[in-house]
Amino acid sequence: MKFQFSLKYLLASVVIFLIEVLIATKLKDIFFVRAYLGDVIVVMLLYTLVKSFFRVNNEKLIWGILIFSCFVEFAQYFNIAEKLGFREGSLMYIVIGNSFSWIDILCYAAGCLLLYLFVKMTNNKSLASTPNS
Repeated sequence: MKFQFSLKYLLASVVIFLIEVLIATKLKDIFFVRAYLGDVIVVMLLYTLVKSFFRVNNEKLIWGILIFSCFVEFAQYFNIAEKLGFREGSLMYIVIGNSFSWIDILCYAAGCLLLYLFVKMTNNKSLASTPNS
């Protein structure tokens, strides 16, 4: 992993973050969007955020994000936010989460799979459009 700033990924991170805020604040009454789509998208936010500052292998990053997401989800099973002293409703309490769900893990996996497919498709297109030397 090497430091390398990317404005493109940083702007993508900002857009995805704003979508997550929109989901959490304005679309919270639409169950499917709030309960599932936000978890699918959050792994994409983590991906673009890391890629904003580091040059890293895409596949390793996606696997790392999936493992990290599962770790956070399993920590929710043990009420880690409360044990760390975060008050219910505080920003960190919301970020860490407070309830374990196998469906959330499936959503993270789906998000990582979509991310992997997108990265593979965009890499293949860029390779296909590269002229032969």
